[in-house]
Parts: sequence; structure tokens; C-alpha cells
Amino acid sequence: MENFFAPEWVLDTIFYQIFPDRFCNGDISNDPIDIEQWGNPPTRENFFGGDLQGIRNKLDYLQDLGINGIYLNPIFKARTNHKYDTEDYFTVDPSFGNNDLFKKLVLEIHERKMHIILDGVFNHCGEQFKQFKNVKKHEQKSPYADWFNIHSYPIVQNPINYDSCGGCTYLPKFNNDNQAVKKYIYKVASYWLKQAGIDGWRLDCAQKIQKEFWRVFRDKVKKVSSQSYLVGEIWHEPGTWLQGDTFDGVTNYLLRELIINYFSNDILDAEDFSYEISSLLQRLGNASYSMLNLLGCHDTKRIFSVFEGEINRLLITIVFLFTFVGIPLIYYGDEIGMAGGEDPDCRRTMVWDESLWSMNINKMYRKM
Repeated sequence: MENFFAPEWVLDTIFYQIFPDRFCNGDISNDPIDIEQWGNPPTRENFFGGDLQGIRNKLDYLQDLGINGIYLNPIFKARTNHKYDTEDYFTVDPSFGNNDLFKKLVLEIHERKMHIILDGVFNHCGEQFKQFKNVKKHEQKSPYADWFNIHSYPIVQNPINYDSCGGCTYLPKFNNDNQAVKKYIYKVASYWLKQAGIDGWRLDCAQKIQKEFWRVFRDKVKKVSSQSYLVGEIWHEPGTWLQGDTFDGVTNYLLRELIINYFSNDILDAEDFSYEISSLLQRLGNASYSMLNLLGCHDTKRIFSVFEGEINRLLITIVFLFTFVGIPLIYYGDEIGMAGGEDPDCRRTMVWDESLWSMNINKMYRKM
């Protein structure tokens, strides 16, 4: 990994992850039907009305916090609150706004000398994706039949007879060996770089897609913008993905596990922790500098709840995150001490009432 190089801007970036439906409702005119009252408990099905205008309204807040990079969970048209069931990759979900509004948001972010990356969900789509609906209707005769891994016809969900993400019937998996699928996804990735000027992609379920697919993906993206940041969602040993031919960095879940095992639950003592993080840095080589280091995200228990309110330990952990090699990522609300269990509880609405914030935690994030 000695010849590994990431985009220059990334090395001086502090990312902030936003789950759009839960961050800020800036435009009530696009609210979903049966919207939940802000602050109510989150479920896998309910909506709260957060949108792109809400993010625009809070750019001053983010900049004052010290953020200069934003990572958005999926924003494209889909039926769920999380939007990982993409229906149209070229259209911003109407409950978030529209394509023009997103372009304005990107422009404003860039005017503030900040960057933005989007969540690229290219392992699977949603069951309402036009091509999948066509296969359901026309079966083997559909021109998109080979876009998916379908084992028999007609398509049924009980028992499911097609490949899907995590066995979720509403998330049919792409056949990423298919040349038409590859061409389509590469077109999507390039479109948002060109049309909206985004600064890169966080790539969902990256390890579930062949490495050769990502090699070509990288080549296509870097030709559009050599400074695009490509970060793969990798939960396990990341070395094979960091050879300079696929990703610029990955989600550093291995580091997160070590941090929790040392600072929170005392599984590791100081000697063990020092050995483990040194070993990790050695394995990563130059890629260490562009790893996305996180304490929590939309798929994990909130870090405040992991520490069970032991604020002093958490404060030391925040210091470590910001002084260790790599790119710090703040999951929205962690900077004010928001609590939350496993998904969906970790996806609560952002608390904007400062009287409910943990000011010790907030001050530490601002200081770091």
C-alpha cells in the first residue's frame, strides 16, 4: 500500500453523517403522508419529514461546529424512510425536495469550502425499481431478466426466489456481472458528479460486489473527477480493498471495535490496545490517512448509549478519535450526546432544543 494516494482534500476533512429524514424539517410542503411528530420514537416504517431544505437551514450550525464534509444517507426516490430501496437513481426523493434543490445545496456547501459525498446503493435496488417491475410483469421475456439473479418464475416472495440484500424481499440484488447493469451504475455515479458536482461516494455493501466491478467503477469516477473520494462500507479486514485500485478508504469498523473494547468495556488493557491499533496501522499503511473513522452510524448503537452515560470516558474517546490517524466522522446528534439503541432506535430525530444537550460533550467536539 506504499503507492496508495487519496484525494488531497480528504486528509483535512471532518465528516458529518446525516440521515435526511431525521435531521431537520425545513419544508413542510413536501412532508410524507402520516408524518410522525418530531421527537417521537423511530420505527422501521415511520417518517418525520427531514429534508434537503432542513440541511440548508443548518449549514451555519455545521460550519460553526467545525464540519467541512457532509455524508448523506441515500437521497434518491424510494419508499422507505432510509431510502436504501432505490426506485429511481436519477431523481431526488420528493419528500426531500428535488434535483434543483439538491444542486443548490451542493453549491452552497462548496461556497463554504466544504465537501459532500452521497450514499451509493449499487448492490441492490428497491422492488419498485422500473427494471425489476418489468421482470415481474414479463418474466423471462423481459429485457432486464438478467439484471437480477432470479431462480424461477413467477417471482414470489414467500419463499423468496431471487437474490436480495440480507434476505429482504423488497431489496432485490443486482446481477453486477451483467454488462448492462454495470453500464447503468457507472452512468449513475458519473451523472451526480457531473450534474450536481458531488465530491464522491460512500458505497453501500461494497464487499458484496466483485472487486473487478469496483476497479472499473473507480476508473470511471476518477476520469470525471480525480479528486472524488470513494469510501467503501467494509465491516471486516479491509486490506484487499485498499491497494489503490478500488477505494480511497473504508468505514473503519475495526477501529471502532477496538475503541469500544478499550475505552468502554475494558476488554482490552492499554498494552493490548496499543498493540492492536499499531497492528491495524501497519496493515493499512498509507491508507490509514484516508480511513473513515467512526464511533457510530445509522447501523450501530449510539456511542453515548454504548458508554451508558459514562461521559468522562466518552470525552477521552472523542479526543482519541480526533487525534488518531484518519478521517473523523460524526454521526448526527453524537455531538450533543443523543442516546439510542440498535436500529431503528439509533435513527432518532435530531434534538434542536439546546437545553436537552450534553454541553460537556458538545464543547469537547467543538474544541477538537
